[in-house]
Amino acid sequence: MPDLHIADPAPAMTTASQQTSPTGKALSIVGLHKTYGSAVAVDSASMEIAAGEFVTFLGPSGSGKTTTLMMVAGFVEPDSGTVTVGGRDVTRLAPQKRGFGFVFQQYLLFPHMTVGENLAFPLQLRGVPKAEIRTRVHEALEMAGMGGFAGRRPRELSGGQQQRVALCRALIYRPPVILMDEPLGALDKKLRDQLQVEIKAIQRELGLTVIYVTHDQEEALVLSDRIAVMRDGGIDQFDTPRELFERPRTPFVADFLGAANFLPGRVMKGDDDATLVRIDHGGLLTARPHSLSPGQQVQAAVQPGRLRVCAPEQGFCTGTVETVTYVGTLVRTGVRIAEDTPLLRLEVPAGRAPAPPPRVGLTADAEDINVFPAERDG
Repeated sequence: MPDLHIADPAPAMTTASQQTSPTGKALSIVGLHKTYGSAVAVDSASMEIAAGEFVTFLGPSGSGKTTTLMMVAGFVEPDSGTVTVGGRDVTRLAPQKRGFGFVFQQYLLFPHMTVGENLAFPLQLRGVPKAEIRTRVHEALEMAGMGGFAGRRPRELSGGQQQRVALCRALIYRPPVILMDEPLGALDKKLRDQLQVEIKAIQRELGLTVIYVTHDQEEALVLSDRIAVMRDGGIDQFDTPRELFERPRTPFVADFLGAANFLPGRVMKGDDDATLVRIDHGGLLTARPHSLSPGQQVQAAVQPGRLRVCAPEQGFCTGTVETVTYVGTLVRTGVRIAEDTPLLRLEVPAGRAPAPPPRVGLTADAEDINVFPAERDG
């Protein structure tokens, strides 16, 4: 992908195919650390983000994702660590000197200005000639499907339209990096889904480098080239959506991103072909290969969409169907395999959901089962 380097802040808006910058790392985060009193907000976060890459910080509230973004932006000063863009250390620069674009959940549009004036404002601050400002405002609004809205004021726009204007204002001066902090959080699901598609299309067309913060797993999967899953100020895993979903490295990632079911058990055998686990409330389960020792206590994790109902004698465990819930295109089924265990969750397409008998077997393909050391084994 083309590099987005720090240069003249007022180049014309061009598509990614027209850029000729050399490829390279757009942004480097090394050892960012931040504490508030005795509380660690971010614990030595590090990552390399390539030019033109869409990266999401994903995690629950208090995981450190927004604090990390604010340190990259310059609104929060780190206790230690560095932020480098295009080989230039910007760690101690004020936010306005970093040249980044910002899009927040609060649109922060100037209510006394028209849409066109809101978009023109950052260009006026940079001394862009008036004729070029008019051209670039027109191009930005056309790109966002709002060509006829330049004369309106923010109060005359819907929430989705205001968010498009906020995005255009962040893009219009071609910043090297766009930072977005839960920009769609206040919108309804249908509009949020629509804007996800539009944001991704614009990012790809212009070859933008984007860092995005959300706690919405589906939003992260739809938008991102890579996702940093954060917990307690640290990064549990930084990987592609597919790898995170199908090859989580920790139980937290498996649960947070895939809502995994966990089956405690003990490793019976492991080799290059498969791992054999005897689960506590069932029989033998075959999982994909893992570096685990025979006799080790483990948790086998399988996502609701990969767990299947079968005849009791064909499953690695049996259980009683306690809940069946229709949620549009899916049927969610809860199965309890023992009195003191949580319900195992299954999801199947509604059109292919048979009426299960009260007692069922459960199975899954070995490739879809991940195995983690139990907490008591460290």
